[in-house]
Amino acid sequence: MTDGTGGRQIGERDGRRVGLVTIARLWGRIGILGFGGPPTHIAMLRRLCVTDRKWLTAAEFEDGIAVTNLLPGPASTQLAIFCAWRLAGTLGGLVGGIAFIVPGLIAILALSALFFATHPPLWVLGAAAGAGAAVAAVALHAAAGLLPASWRRSGGQTGSRARWVAYVVAGGASAAVVGPWLVLVLVACGLAEAVIRSGRDPGSRRPSGAFFPAVAPVVAVGGLGALAWVALKVGALSYGGGFVIVPLMQHDAVHTYHWMTAGQFLDAVALGQVTPGPVVQTVAAVGYAASGLAGGILAAVVAFSPSFLFVLLGGSHFDRIRSSVGAQAFLSGAGPAAIGAIAGSSIPLALALSRLWQVGVLALAAVSLLMFRRGVVPVLAGAGALGVVAALAGAPVPH
Repeated sequence: MTDGTGGRQIGERDGRRVGLVTIARLWGRIGILGFGGPPTHIAMLRRLCVTDRKWLTAAEFEDGIAVTNLLPGPASTQLAIFCAWRLAGTLGGLVGGIAFIVPGLIAILALSALFFATHPPLWVLGAAAGAGAAVAAVALHAAAGLLPASWRRSGGQTGSRARWVAYVVAGGASAAVVGPWLVLVLVACGLAEAVIRSGRDPGSRRPSGAFFPAVAPVVAVGGLGALAWVALKVGALSYGGGFVIVPLMQHDAVHTYHWMTAGQFLDAVALGQVTPGPVVQTVAAVGYAASGLAGGILAAVVAFSPSFLFVLLGGSHFDRIRSSVGAQAFLSGAGPAAIGAIAGSSIPLALALSRLWQVGVLALAAVSLLMFRRGVVPVLAGAGALGVVAALAGAPVPH
């Protein structure tokens, strides 16, 4: 794939080299200041690499966004790794990715120690209950933000639009009903679309298994092995944006392995939203609840490892993936299913609320996000503040 200036491809690195110390410092700064999720991370990376330093052309950067959106896992994390890899090779990708991830990981583990303590202070319980109450609205907001682009991607034909609707409905229903098996539905929708388009266009090929892994039945017995499997699903088998991790984790964390209560899971999702860096950091909070600090670190390492492998081992082939009809077709099925799953996850998230005043907080959050288009972080902070006021005023809080 050309860079728009004369023929260089995504996978070709030229003589430009940026020092590892510079990569660590600047990518770490994004990791510290990157509140607001993928849109913020992409904007900060674009400003750094394209606008200010001119290390990458605009075409190179946009191609990086396009390819990382085709891969499972956290796209903004993969983009951060990709940009660092383009500038300083494999070591640069490792250093940049780690620098981007670690600040948020430290923050969420520290907050997890506070929020999931045996006897947290009353104000902490109130803040958790308030912020957690808003999470279902955040899920709807995330799905609504992804819908327009996905709808445009489906094309103008009646058949493709009908399939798009079917994939969204399948994902939404699965998130509300089948819990941990949602990943099978996402992959099935992707494969179905790939097969349909393959039959319509004999020149197209099915997605490569190297980038769209098949799901084998896993019999999890609990413990660190189960935690690693849940984290692997988050990092290697999630399509459609960071928030799809919610339906992938919720049933396992709350009902299958009983690592946390439904209310605590809401807290974990809220922590993943209000801390800087990738939203996938939520998996570290789940890991902390499952097995303390070691569990949080293990979950994060397992969840982010596929992103490093995809970019560092597959980066030189990104131009081929970008132009792959099969990969595009797979995402055209898995993507809308994931959006449906994100929206569908709001149902069990809302049902997890156990206090009447939390329903009022949820309603306020939904109005703020969906009608007045406020930012996620301020809305969650405001919901947490309302929870503190409610708790200190004597309202019952879940624990």
